[in-house]
Amino acid sequence: MRRWYALFAVVLTFGLAIAISSASAAPAGATARCRDGSYSYAKHHQGACSHHGGVAKWLDGSSSGSGGSSKTIDVGRTVLLEARTKSSDCRLGANPDRRCSPGAYYSKLTKAVICSSSFRTGEVRNVPQSEKYAVEGEYGLAERLYGRTIEIDHIVSLELGGSNDVANLYPEEANADPGYHVKDRLENKLHSLVCSGSMSLQASRVEIASNWQALYRKVFGTAPSG
Repeated sequence: MRRWYALFAVVLTFGLAIAISSASAAPAGATARCRDGSYSYAKHHQGACSHHGGVAKWLDGSSSGSGGSSKTIDVGRTVLLEARTKSSDCRLGANPDRRCSPGAYYSKLTKAVICSSSFRTGEVRNVPQSEKYAVEGEYGLAERLYGRTIEIDHIVSLELGGSNDVANLYPEEANADPGYHVKDRLENKLHSLVCSGSMSLQASRVEIASNWQALYRKVFGTAPSG
């Protein structure tokens, strides 16, 4: 009987080891594991896991995640692209209500900073749940957790030096046509265009805040969908 129990324990331990190993194995091509358990396939660190709680672990040998770095960046002051004239009864749509959400950026997040290989959006991301609830309330939504159905999104993305100020946030649906996943593609592309010198940083900020769907058509030559 003791031998049977010993054999059972060995088999159980071996099985658990295999299960743990399988669970931790990353899919082919993944560059980071997100804090919610999903994986990112972003080729660059900027924007990885931006809608999944930040990076839990880089899979390319980097030592710091985008959500947990202790590094401090001097972001400067928040600069609004236009005056914010409303804070209630905001119109919910694919584009933010510019009266409530004109867009904003940090004065010291220059092109040199955001295009640096050491820049991580997680080092500047700071939107507490209380602020997300405030944005939901301004747009007439119940102040609660919506999971992945609604993202309190940065209008000027963090990849472009966007601010965490309420003027730069708005509720964006995932299943809208287009939803926030489509805007993510534009944000990543704009970062590349700015850093390559193909587009000025200020122009990218102004145009994505004015009408990101029109900018998507301009950049990709097709209407945003998906």
